[in-house]
Amino acid sequence: MASVRLEDVHKTYPNGHVAARGLTLAIEEGELLVFVGPSGCGKSTALRMIAGLETPTSGRVWIGDRDVTQLPPQERDIAMVFQSYALYPHRTVSENLAFGLRMRGSSRTLIEERVGRAASALGLEEFLDRKPGQLSGGQRQRVALGRAIVREPKAFLFDEPLSNLDAKLRVDTRAELGRLHRRLGATMVYVTHDQEEAMTLGSRVAVMHDGVFQHVAPPMDVYSRPANRFVAGFVGSPAMNFFDCDCEEREGAPCLVSGALSVPVQAGEWVRKAGPGAILGVRPHDIELCAASDCDVPARVDVVEPLGSEVLLHLQLGTDAEAEHVRAVVSPEAGARVDDVVGLRFHRDRLHIFKSSSKTRLN
Repeated sequence: MASVRLEDVHKTYPNGHVAARGLTLAIEEGELLVFVGPSGCGKSTALRMIAGLETPTSGRVWIGDRDVTQLPPQERDIAMVFQSYALYPHRTVSENLAFGLRMRGSSRTLIEERVGRAASALGLEEFLDRKPGQLSGGQRQRVALGRAIVREPKAFLFDEPLSNLDAKLRVDTRAELGRLHRRLGATMVYVTHDQEEAMTLGSRVAVMHDGVFQHVAPPMDVYSRPANRFVAGFVGSPAMNFFDCDCEEREGAPCLVSGALSVPVQAGEWVRKAGPGAILGVRPHDIELCAASDCDVPARVDVVEPLGSEVLLHLQLGTDAEAEHVRAVVSPEAGARVDDVVGLRFHRDRLHIFKSSSKTRLN
């Protein structure tokens, strides 16, 4: 296994589209790092430049201690798993797993050893004599993973490998991938647009937007202290609520004020940096219902969505003409019903405050 490193990598296509802007990142040996972001953010381009399927306009790509920027894919000693399984339909699972090694002229003993080890790791022993058409989608994806594993490359690259699976199978296969990473201790770079995949799989997560790494950190750091408004809005479900606020002093303490909303906040260096205005972010799970006399803002329940152990409330602040809409996740025992007027209180130690101009984190 080997580390992977990007050094000030840019990618501009002939039509002028800029897909990567100064990407710099070190992926440690044995790490599972996830590129996540919306469609068109540059995550697949970044992966393809590591693989050698795209050439950077400028900058360098390193795998281990080798500068591979100009090397073709076959000389980089990496293995890729794509969204499509790309299996040979006329060959058995065993033959599909062994195909790459046979093409490299590996010995029969080595092939049998590695195929057996990969089949055992992925639970494919009973399917070795079957052909892809006799397998489920999840089993075929495991064969595609196994074909990469038998090569024992320096790094594994995954380009949305679970996109074709149904919801339950995605969860099961995702768990298998996590176990596989721990078992192999392999360097893995994984691309997805699914934030749940990113949060559950990654040792670290690299959130991308507009060709730039917005935040690179362990998953819970990205969730609890997002670097900017984009990351805060992208990571987390339901999405974070945002309020454009004025910074005012009330009763000797700083407050963030937006219409009927008034939230006292702890004074700090961020108050000076914020200037007269700031953006307040509050996750739906960090809002609780309370008495109107003890709330940050009154609201009217607009929609109630039961989710089993939780209830998602869509609430309206202010008048119909100037209404702001807020989402809150509460317990079913709260008993909220459509058109109820309730009080909302925000957890003070979980507020997210961003600069109005740059959208960067302040607190």
